[in-house]
Amino acid sequence: MTTRALLITSSVLGENGQSNALASHFETRAAARDGVEITTRNVVTNALPHLDIAELGAWQTPVDERNEEQKALVLRSDELIAELSASDVLVIAVPMYNLGIPSQLKAWFDRVLRAGETFRYTENGPQGLLEGKRALILAARGGMYAGTELDSQTPHLKSMLGLIGIKDVDVVYAEGLNMGDATRGAALKEAFQAIDQQVDAL
Repeated sequence: MTTRALLITSSVLGENGQSNALASHFETRAAARDGVEITTRNVVTNALPHLDIAELGAWQTPVDERNEEQKALVLRSDELIAELSASDVLVIAVPMYNLGIPSQLKAWFDRVLRAGETFRYTENGPQGLLEGKRALILAARGGMYAGTELDSQTPHLKSMLGLIGIKDVDVVYAEGLNMGDATRGAALKEAFQAIDQQVDAL
């Protein structure tokens, strides 16, 4: 049985990004496993524009009434949703920027959190349409935030994933990365070990 993983990276620092280091470790370990297929998407090098009224309006226009521009705008979201729908495990490598997620990653979420496609509104509230998937968040932070009021990032990510039905979410933290070499080294070592355990569970 094949497990299909979709790996999203979102650091603007490229090879110097610590969240990209976590992603690379995951990719290397997972690629060595039989029966694991990995699709990668870098939302920085393949950046999406901020969501605007033209794109939102295209989604809301009936299929047979869309003009060529609207069809192209809808296709952008459709392709990302298809990529996500085809995966069993979503892996998001994310740095913390100003206590939140990179705007590039938010732009990706804005395309895959789409009413009528990945969730729907019911009389009991939103219902996710991508149930049965798992998610793994690889979070790199310069300071120590996990479990504190300053960590608005983790609940935000879990809420967005939950909206589309992905509620089985694990988080690997690498924190204190800007707090000295010893702290950084220990944090990355612990995070790499935790990633190894996650890969073993695929």
